[in-house]
Amino acid sequence: MSIEYEDIQGLLRFGYKHLTQACFLLLRIRDAEAARAWLANAPVTSAITRKPPPRTAMQIAFTGAGLRALGVADDIVEGFSAEFLAGMSSDESRARRLGDLGANDPARWQWGGAQDRMPHVLVMLYAVPGELDGWLRTIRAQCEAGFEQLDCLGTSDMDGVEPFGFVDGVSQPRIDWERERAARDQEQFEYTDLSCLGEYLLGYPNEYGGYTDRPLLEARRDPAALLARAEDEAGKADLGRNGSYLVMRQLQQDVEGFWRFTDSQAQGDAALRKRLAEAMVGRTMEGEPLVVPTGADRLNAFTYDGDADGLRCPFGAHIRRSNPRNADLPPGWPDPISRLVRRLGFGSDSLRNDLIASTRFHRLLRRGREYGGAPGEDVGLHFICLGANIARQFEFVQGAWLTGTQFDALPGEGDPLLGHRLPGADGTPTDGFSMPAASGPDRGLTGLPQFVTVKGGAYFFLPGIRALRYLSKVQP
Repeated sequence: MSIEYEDIQGLLRFGYKHLTQACFLLLRIRDAEAARAWLANAPVTSAITRKPPPRTAMQIAFTGAGLRALGVADDIVEGFSAEFLAGMSSDESRARRLGDLGANDPARWQWGGAQDRMPHVLVMLYAVPGELDGWLRTIRAQCEAGFEQLDCLGTSDMDGVEPFGFVDGVSQPRIDWERERAARDQEQFEYTDLSCLGEYLLGYPNEYGGYTDRPLLEARRDPAALLARAEDEAGKADLGRNGSYLVMRQLQQDVEGFWRFTDSQAQGDAALRKRLAEAMVGRTMEGEPLVVPTGADRLNAFTYDGDADGLRCPFGAHIRRSNPRNADLPPGWPDPISRLVRRLGFGSDSLRNDLIASTRFHRLLRRGREYGGAPGEDVGLHFICLGANIARQFEFVQGAWLTGTQFDALPGEGDPLLGHRLPGADGTPTDGFSMPAASGPDRGLTGLPQFVTVKGGAYFFLPGIRALRYLSKVQP
């Protein structure tokens, strides 16, 4: 079955890297009828390939509160995932799991924490240099009748380098747009960065060979047949198809504090300071992985199999935590007996690998943008990721791998970049970072300050374009 690119919002496929200027409007609905009227004809950019590529693009997403404010029936809204409906800042348990504690507490957020600071709609605008301001004025004028602006988040074009100074955005999963790979629940013995389409788009089979839950409607509720019919339930109208969940977090980065800390640990040795910073990230500042990569795609197509002791890339490095690049079972010989041994967790070379969940079920498609940089301005990243399952993808990576203090059996460590540094519930410290040595004890850094602070965030539904038109016609 061919992919309906005309029904998919283009951010999923392209990322709009050629549109180097961008801003994100956080809106609240004040007149549902006027809001629906605009959404019915909003110039959303699809995933169709265009030559030449577009000079501007717009994408639209909704929070759970936004769908309700738009007038979508409760039973339809309740068909979305529990995480999406609860929201990123919904309760103390979720805040603890996501590391939203202390300075990251949602009560301190600039947007997305308090109910009156929760956006209903996210409008993402992209443009070539010189055309964003005019594009923004046009869209604001169109939205004025139905929405009030909560905030407008600007971005900066840092030419592919994030604020700490490292080349960014080089590691992404490859999506099986051709649907050539069999989508079934079958063990994979080798790491691959190719992902099933259903990991990122609702309405398609995922890595388990199943379909992620989403609102499926009786045909009578879509009399104009605006929606595609579900692949897995014949006759049902699929409101989720060609849509995705979008996670957005505003992450302020303390660039001066990061380099001041690494400089103090290196005692002023500039070369050592750079090596320490690169060890914490897991890549050189130019984007090369610290492990020895092979193959044509040196920046992305590599694993850590050749660095079993973490001598090149420490086990707790940011990129190793966010994407362990492992298969379903620890590495080893492909014969059946070896597979059985690895499946049972035996073998000295398998123990460490057996502590980390399989990567392919927890991948994220990142679409973030840097912000700030002018004198006196905060700098940071508008972290944006897409996935079909918020709990299994974003919340797992954030909670188990980045915030978790037991990742890969590392005691007393959180992510060296994103960690909140507060002790765990049992008093376990989280402000350490260890670097294995070929001989002798590991080199350990302690007392890491907090380098990244969460300033806002929310979960959104990025609908397919047909679903967007359907939502514009709902009746309260």
